[in-house]
Amino acid sequence: MTAIKELKATARAKVGKGAARAERRAGRVPAVIYGDGKAPLGITLDYTEISRTIYAGHFLSTLFNVDVEGEKHRVIPRDYQLDPIKDLPLHVDFLRVAVGASLVVDIPVHFVNAETAPGIKRGGTLNIVAHSVSLNVPADNIPEAIDIDLGSAQLGDSVHLSQVTLPAGVTWAGHGDDTLVTIAAPSGLREAEADEAAAAAAAAAATPAAGAKKS
Repeated sequence: MTAIKELKATARAKVGKGAARAERRAGRVPAVIYGDGKAPLGITLDYTEISRTIYAGHFLSTLFNVDVEGEKHRVIPRDYQLDPIKDLPLHVDFLRVAVGASLVVDIPVHFVNAETAPGIKRGGTLNIVAHSVSLNVPADNIPEAIDIDLGSAQLGDSVHLSQVTLPAGVTWAGHGDDTLVTIAAPSGLREAEADEAAAAAAAAAATPAAGAKKS
């Protein structure tokens, strides 16, 4: 079962840009809890605590119990805004999560054993196409990451969604068989192979057809 982390918050009586700026000056970050058929609840979070939590990683795929003055709300972060210059948190959106619910969550993809892949050892380049994937997951069992083992990957290999085994109860949220990663051949090898193919084609064109009569 997914571990649920704790956050403390204070109810926010006033809304609007002016009130939000006042909260930030006081060292707090405005936020809102919404969903589950209930009215949105404006809250504020301690700046230091929420900054540390966001930058610890996996923020948007972690369940939280947000304690608002003694009342706990089971939520998952859906979005957050950072200052474009200072990268400081400005606002957080939380979605209420009922017990037994399923969610669409972006889960990071980890590519393991790439350094031992035969294709990489031959000079190939690891081209990561997707750093995360959208999954339908049980709220109580959100995977931290999807690991893809590249230990046997050869030059020219690619890994698609359909080749990845997902945890029980987890399904793809998107459509199509997207490419996640490829092992591209080095340019010198591609050019050599192209030259060999051109030479073979030229040789085949110059060879008389079997059974043809000489003039």
